[in-house]
Amino acid sequence: MKFIKNIYILLFILSTSIISAQVKFEAKVSKQKLGVNERLRIDFEMNQDGDNFNPPGFSGFTVVGGPNQSVSNSWINGKRSFKKTYTYFLAPKKRGSFEISQATINIDDEIYKTTPIKIQVTAAVDIPKDPNDPNYLASENIHLVAEISKANPYLNEAITVVYKLYVSPKIAVDNWNEIDTPRYNDFWSQNINTQGQKVQNGTYNGEDYRYLVLRKTVLYPQKTGRLNIEPLTLDLSMRVPTNRRDIFGSLLMTRISKTVSAGNKTINVKALPEVGKPVDFTGAVGNFNLDVSSSKTQLDATESFQLKVNVKGNGNLKLFKLPKISLPSSLEVYEPEHKEAVRTNLSGMQGSISDSYTVVPQYKGKYPIPSISFSYFDLQTESYKRLSSNEIVINVLNGPSNNTISSNNNVASSNNKQAVVLNSDQFAFIKTKTDFFTIKTSHFFKTNTFWGLLLLPFLAIPLAIVIRKKKATRDADVYGNKIRKANRLARKYLGNAKKSLGKKDTFYIALEKALHNYLKAKLNIETSDLSKDKIHDLLTKKGVNETVIKDFESILESCELARYTPIDIVTMKEDYDKAAKTIALIDKQAR
Repeated sequence: MKFIKNIYILLFILSTSIISAQVKFEAKVSKQKLGVNERLRIDFEMNQDGDNFNPPGFSGFTVVGGPNQSVSNSWINGKRSFKKTYTYFLAPKKRGSFEISQATINIDDEIYKTTPIKIQVTAAVDIPKDPNDPNYLASENIHLVAEISKANPYLNEAITVVYKLYVSPKIAVDNWNEIDTPRYNDFWSQNINTQGQKVQNGTYNGEDYRYLVLRKTVLYPQKTGRLNIEPLTLDLSMRVPTNRRDIFGSLLMTRISKTVSAGNKTINVKALPEVGKPVDFTGAVGNFNLDVSSSKTQLDATESFQLKVNVKGNGNLKLFKLPKISLPSSLEVYEPEHKEAVRTNLSGMQGSISDSYTVVPQYKGKYPIPSISFSYFDLQTESYKRLSSNEIVINVLNGPSNNTISSNNNVASSNNKQAVVLNSDQFAFIKTKTDFFTIKTSHFFKTNTFWGLLLLPFLAIPLAIVIRKKKATRDADVYGNKIRKANRLARKYLGNAKKSLGKKDTFYIALEKALHNYLKAKLNIETSDLSKDKIHDLLTKKGVNETVIKDFESILESCELARYTPIDIVTMKEDYDKAAKTIALIDKQAR
C-alpha cells in the first residue's frame, strides 16, 4: 500500500509540473465597449519568453501608443514566475463593431496565437473628471460646438449647422482630422466650403478662446417630429500643460491625442399646416416668383417656339416639381428640358429652376395657352400663397387649316365612291380542279438523309469541343461575368420598376437598384464607391455628354426625394422613361 501511495504522489507531482509548464499566450483588453472618444488598452501576455512577435492589424483603430514591452520575473515558494507583456493604446476611427484579430509569437519553435476579441465602439461618451489627468485638462480647455440656426423649423425649411472648434490659449493644437462625420439621414444636406477659414478670437462660457469654423452645413428636414443630428467627432494632437515646471519656472507641456465630439443635437420639425393647403401643393417652401414666357407669339405652321416655365426665389428649389403646362391638341409638345441655376449658402437655396418646352404648331390659327398656377408655403407669413401666370396667345399665320383639311378629306372620299358592277366571272379566281400528281416511294436506306444522320454525331464532336472551350474561357472571364451579371440584374430591376408603377416606394427602390447595377457593370465599381462625384468623374472620362450625366444624377436624386415627397403615377412614368433613355445614351456615348 505504501508503494502504491508513493506512486500516486509521484504522478500528482508530475501532472502539476506539466500543467505549470504549459505555455500561455493571450490578449487582454481594458474594455470591450467604449465610446469613439475613448482609448482602448490591449495587452498581449505570455508566461514564457518568445521571439518574432507579430501584432494584429488593428483594423478600425489608430495606434496612439506602443508597443510598450515589460518583463517580470519572480520566485514564490521556490517557483519561478515569468511574464512578458506587449502593450498598445488604440483610438477608434469610427463607430461600429470591430474585431482584434490574432497575434502570433514563436515559443520553443512552436507558433502560438491569441483568440480574436470583438470590440463595440459607440458614440462619444462623457469622460470622468480628474484634474491631474492631461485628458481631463484637454477636455476642459477644448470644445467642439455645433451651432444650429433654428431648433423648431417647418418641414423643408432651411436650417444651418456650423461646427466651431474652441481652443483655450493654454493648449496648443498641432493637428486634427475627422474620424466620425454626421450622416444627416432624415435631411437633404449640402456642405458649404470652409477652406481658407482663419483662426478668430472669441469667448466660450465667458472666457477668452480662439476658435476655427470647421464645417458649415445647410439642412432641409424631410420628416416631421424630433430628428437627431449626429455629432461630428475629431481626433486632435495637442500639447497640454502639466503640474511640473522646468528650471526657469515655466510649466512643462506633454503631448497627447484627444478625441472630441460636438454631441448629439435634436430639433423638432413642425408639419406644414393643413388649413388652407392647396390641392396642387407639391412641397415648395420659401419665397418664390413664377414666370411663364414664350420665345415667339407669331410664327408659321411647323415652325417651333420655346415655352418656358420658370420659378425663382429663396427656398427648397431642388425639392419640388414645377407645374405642367396644358396645351391644345393641335400643338405638338416635346419633353421639357429641365435646368437649375441654384446656389446654396447659409441662407439656403437661392436661384431659379425652369422647364423649357419645344412646341410645334401644325395648323393655322390662334392658340391660347392657359394660365399656369403654382402654390407654395411662405415662411414669413406662415401661410400658403398662389401665383398665376398670364394667358399667352400664339398666332400661327401660315399653314393648313383644320377645317380645310377635314373638308378636303370628305370631298376626296365622296369623289372616290364607285358603283359595284356584278358579272358572271366574279368568282373565276376560285379553282375547281387540282394539279396534284403522284410521287414515287423509295427506301430510306443509303439515301443522302441516311448518310447525313449517320455522320452527324461525328461532326458534332469538334463543335462540342469548340463550345466547351468557349464556355471555359467565358467562365474564366471574371470581369466579363461580373458585367454580364450586373446587366442582367439591371434589366431585372428595371423590369421590376415598370411592374411597380403606381407603388411609389417599391418603384423607386427598384429603379435605384437598376441604376446602381448598371453603373457597377458599366464603370466596374463597387456599391461602396457609388458617390455622386466619382460617378460624374468616371462618366466624364468615358466621354459621356455633360447633359446626359446631369440627367442620370437627377434620376438618382429623384429616387432619394421620392421617399419624402408625394409622387403621382405620371411622374413615375416620366422617371422610368428618362432612366431608360439615359442608359441608352450612356451606352452609345461611353468609350
